Amino acid sequence: MKKGKKLEILEEAVKAKGYKLRYEKGNFIGGDCRLKEDNIIVVNRFLPVEGKIYTIAGALHKLKTDEYPPKVGKIIEESGFAADNQLPLIREE
Repeated sequence: MKKGKKLEILEEAVKAKGYKLRYEKGNFIGGDCRLKEDNIIVVNRFLPVEGKIYTIAGALHKLKTDEYPPKVGKIIEESGFAADNQLPLIREE
């Protein structure tokens, strides 16, 4: 699957979860936060597509992976987040 399509699927999952997705500029990578009554996932707009996918996948992983469609779960796992932990996987080579 192409990176652009993966990003699109993750963006749809964010909206389905009831979160707002914002691409902002600044000296940060991104993540999820709560601002007043709004749940927001903020992503640095200058990240490459892979970085945006990783950031959104990490935030979605914290919001329970098992509740997502299989496509979303697969993208989250491919990004290095295991279903049983909160940290990215470190693969030994």
